[in-house]
Amino acid sequence: MMQRHIRSDFVGGAYVFPGGAVDPDDTIDESICAGRTEASASAALHLEHGGLAYWVAAIRECFEEAGVLLAYTDAGTLLDFGDRNVAERFRSLRRDLQAGKLSISELARAERLRLATDRVHYWARWITPEGQPRRFDTRFFLALAPPGQAAIHDGSELTDSAWVTPRAALEKAERREWTVIFPTLRNLMLVASLPDTAAAEQAALARGEVLAVQPRLVRDSNGIRILIPGDPDYDDAASAEASMSEVVEGSIERIRGGGQPEE
Repeated sequence: MMQRHIRSDFVGGAYVFPGGAVDPDDTIDESICAGRTEASASAALHLEHGGLAYWVAAIRECFEEAGVLLAYTDAGTLLDFGDRNVAERFRSLRRDLQAGKLSISELARAERLRLATDRVHYWARWITPEGQPRRFDTRFFLALAPPGQAAIHDGSELTDSAWVTPRAALEKAERREWTVIFPTLRNLMLVASLPDTAAAEQAALARGEVLAVQPRLVRDSNGIRILIPGDPDYDDAASAEASMSEVVEGSIERIRGGGQPEE
């Protein structure tokens, strides 16, 4: 979990997963990607084209923001930062990537790497409720961290980071120690229902079609309620406008209400 800079223009100060937008440079030759093709990636996302760029963006953003690079060496092993010289070289490459001095494909070719897109699994899709001033269509991915690397925030966009269990993150949100937005909370709930990381990866591999979840915000006498598809009054509700603080408060009340996370 990583904390966004307090002055970020969206959910400043919130704890989030590493992530960001798909960039034009994320459209790369599929030969640089291991175990996943443009056709298979696009089919998984129900896109006519451009699906592989989402996997590449997930890997790039994880490296830029968290310093973890999911990639194979030319020997076929996962990239390992155990050697101090290797670690320092990739810290420098991370800075260059962040600064736009090189693209992810240039980095991969220069270091003779293949991006480990086969280890990154499509997990969920969330769309911002209607009526909000800024809206996003966000795909979530799940991957096991490579054992020879340690994550650390970039100190710019992200100002803090923590390896925690999903349950611990949920508890911090409930105690209001962390600000965590609703889609992140629901994904944490889903992962928290699994016994360990191996089970999480198996669950990701076994997932069928990933359906988009678009919450609706409903205002009543108690404030903002968050509805998701499947709730009794979801189809009849019209989304209301709400401030970020109201949305966060509604998110906490929703997870306190219990119930099973959506599949």
